[in-house]
Amino acid sequence: MRYKGLCPEIVRRIAIVGSGAIGCYYGARLVAAGMDVRFLARSGYLALREKGLGVKSPDGDLELGSVQAFRSAEDIGPVDLVVLAWKTTSNGSCREVISPLLHEGTVILALQNGLGTTEYLAETFGGDRIYGGLCFVCINRLAPNRINHIAQGLVTIGDFNGADPERLEQLVSLFANAQIPCRAVEDLPTAQWVKLIWNVSFNGLCITEGGVTTEQLLASAEGESRVRKIMGEVIDGATALGMDIPASIIDEQVVSTREMGSYRPSSLIDYLEGREVELQAIWAEPLGRAERAGARLPAWNQLLADLRTRLAERV
Repeated sequence: MRYKGLCPEIVRRIAIVGSGAIGCYYGARLVAAGMDVRFLARSGYLALREKGLGVKSPDGDLELGSVQAFRSAEDIGPVDLVVLAWKTTSNGSCREVISPLLHEGTVILALQNGLGTTEYLAETFGGDRIYGGLCFVCINRLAPNRINHIAQGLVTIGDFNGADPERLEQLVSLFANAQIPCRAVEDLPTAQWVKLIWNVSFNGLCITEGGVTTEQLLASAEGESRVRKIMGEVIDGATALGMDIPASIIDEQVVSTREMGSYRPSSLIDYLEGREVELQAIWAEPLGRAERAGARLPAWNQLLADLRTRLAERV
């Protein structure tokens, strides 16, 4: 069954599932553009409900005196667009949480790192309503209702197999109308692996090197060398899976990371604050796929082993 088309003019209701840094930031931009946005919140429910939502940003601060926050998906009800913005470690609850939000034409957009989510959502809810999004943004949540946007903000969106490509362009327009830089990608799997080049290396090494920032990691020749080695192996893994990613992207990502200054990646923050780290989606699943395709990736394997050791020591 082909789902009905999605146009910005007829998206009357959006649900943000996962009201952390990503969900609150992009949700706030959509609210400021006049959209009916409903935040599904857990620990931050009272702060959002009673105090609204604030974003400090070089692109212009936002102060939303009130937002629509809910404790359950049943209280939100069916919506036209579900933006899945929680960490992949919560994906086991997707069926229970997302089902009450769906009507026949509801689109699901996953703004998550790593691999596996779009396939799982397609299997659970049908592939032709599923889209994957990648967020290139430096952002932290200072409090349940306070977001610090440091730099960037581009969202790239691709359709899963069977989804309507025209609807993809309509989704891009929806975000662009909210002053969110956004573009469509024709090849979602390759785009996911491009994002993994940064996430595998910086999210991983900032943890294993003792809880350092990206700036501290790149401050030494040894640290930068390790970053570049692992980035190269991620590209090797993508190549084994039939993707063509130029090695020049390593220089581009190192340069752009230096411009971020003293930045703490999201996985490092999860690690330092005692939350579950997205080990499976960012490191283990992509590595497993690459190795099954014939790649030999010793530095990536060692990084994964070091991460597991660090996480075990924390317990």
